Amino acid sequence: MDNSTSNGSSQAARIWQIDIIIADGFVLLEVAAIVDALRIANRIAAQPQFAWTYRSAKGGMIESRCEAFVKSDPFIDRPTADYAFVIGNSDPDCPALSLPALISAYTYRGAQVFLLAEAASRYIKDRGGSAQHLSTHWENSAQMRENNSLFEADSALASEDGLVVTCAGMGATVDVVLAVMGRHLSSARLMTVANVLLHDRIRDFSTRQPFGGARSNTTGDTDLDRCIQIMQDNIEEPLAISELSGLLGLSARSLERRFKASFGTTPNGFYREIRLSKANNLLLNTNLSVGEVGLACGFSSGFSSLYKAQFGLTPLALRKRRRASGQGANAPVVNGE
Repeated sequence: MDNSTSNGSSQAARIWQIDIIIADGFVLLEVAAIVDALRIANRIAAQPQFAWTYRSAKGGMIESRCEAFVKSDPFIDRPTADYAFVIGNSDPDCPALSLPALISAYTYRGAQVFLLAEAASRYIKDRGGSAQHLSTHWENSAQMRENNSLFEADSALASEDGLVVTCAGMGATVDVVLAVMGRHLSSARLMTVANVLLHDRIRDFSTRQPFGGARSNTTGDTDLDRCIQIMQDNIEEPLAISELSGLLGLSARSLERRFKASFGTTPNGFYREIRLSKANNLLLNTNLSVGEVGLACGFSSGFSSLYKAQFGLTPLALRKRRRASGQGANAPVVNGE
């Protein structure tokens, strides 16, 4: 990727400057969501309105977790950008995400700062109790909640804290950058940008995140959606399928037919996979013991065997591999190992 600037004539409308803050291990998806939306907006405009600069602590080439590199400029003491986006990171504990002085440098000059996913989590941790109502990605919220039972993040796509906006990041980054662009583009032009991105609906900041954000992905079947939501709300103490079908006013047989038709699996299989997915997340990103992870996901016994059947190795083997790599809980799994 190359840094891009937009040059206009002396009669050009104001160009809005965006700084994109990255560190090694950054999430490429979030960078692409921002830059491609800005590129498209500039392409369809008579006169480009947006310019952006990649910045990092020392400048130079910065590597994403998926091995793509971005050339960056170093931070400056007195930033002049109108907006700054701090990109999430594959390492939620990455020290480069703790940026109180940099955030203050932007907001002091009236710039709005958007913190994505792990960057939002780090801001929430650094701020303490006064910030625990703010948003981050639901996976990060789950990790923080396991480590601090008092933590209650907002499950919205984004939350405003003065000039700082904490965001879920990932795919929702498109919604956030489109919302920013909407302040400077006509409605018709903004719609064109969204259409080029094949983004059929711009979600506002208050939209709930799917799955961990207390809202299931819609299947088109109201009963199935409600069933999935109940499953997600009862991970630690899972309900029997007979209880689920009773809450929905359906027979167990009818519920099984619907799951088979929509997902190709049984309600039990679907429920177990949701719980194992959360367990995998906790194993990768927390220091909870294997037993504690199993209990947190509703497995009072047999957790290791079920986990191995799903992921191909035992929870202990996963932990040993990460310790051997020297990267702790945040080491990547390579080739499904």
